[in-house]
Amino acid sequence: MENTKTLETLTNNEIVLTPKAVSEVKKIKDENAIPENYNLRVGVKGGGCSGLSYTLGFDSELKTGDKELDVDGVKVIVDWKSILYLKGTTIDYSDGLSGKGFVFNNPSAKKTCGCGSSFGV
Repeated sequence: MENTKTLETLTNNEIVLTPKAVSEVKKIKDENAIPENYNLRVGVKGGGCSGLSYTLGFDSELKTGDKELDVDGVKVIVDWKSILYLKGTTIDYSDGLSGKGFVFNNPSAKKTCGCGSSFGV
């Protein structure tokens, strides 16, 4: 049997990008001449001081089970395992005194580390 790629659409309440995060993603793509067909891939991987870490990057490939969300022209791709940990997460961008970077507000996280990029459930 042939392995076909499937794409499911996320509902808007599963992962949210704030307007500031959307603006920063578009800025990064423009400044680095990242082609239009590259989407923002959001994920979770094992590691970090709290057990799991967030991942962000650009990817042109859709993989089996990937889910897609379009926020103001930014396509967000999430693999099927990561979506279990990211439901309800809001991704923001901070450029305040404590540093620049994307900030994850994840209601599923039972513990987080000081850096904000690692969490546990």
